[in-house]
Amino acid sequence: MRFKSQQPNSQIPTIDLIPMLNVMMAVLAFFVLVSMTLTSEPEGVEVRLPSSDEVEVKPTSDLQDSLIVTLKPDGQILLGEVAIGDRGQLWVEIQTYLQQSDRGSVLLVADPDANYEQVIQLLAQMRQVGGDRVSLGIESE
Repeated sequence: MRFKSQQPNSQIPTIDLIPMLNVMMAVLAFFVLVSMTLTSEPEGVEVRLPSSDEVEVKPTSDLQDSLIVTLKPDGQILLGEVAIGDRGQLWVEIQTYLQQSDRGSVLLVADPDANYEQVIQLLAQMRQVGGDRVSLGIESE
């Protein structure tokens, strides 16, 4: 039994696979990229502070006019030979020293095994307090 609306010579519809394959490849590429970024651990940049072999050593007479701040690998801060527990106290000491000494400068000497991010953050904070009279120093062995 045939319906009157059907035509006897109607063509069979064709399926075009190319657009479907394009979509599937785009989805596959997306999931590959996402899985690669989620499964790999981000690698940091290995940075070592310069050693004393690469640096010209200043005479000790220039260093006598400097306030030395030392950063240990565990994050401990020393002002001269005295441990500083509070950074606020360190800022006060730096400001007092720079006000009393016109030619004096403040040097941050970081241990080569210290966390590089901590060194940069501490140096930036010290520069906010002391301006251009604060610099990164390297200790010779």
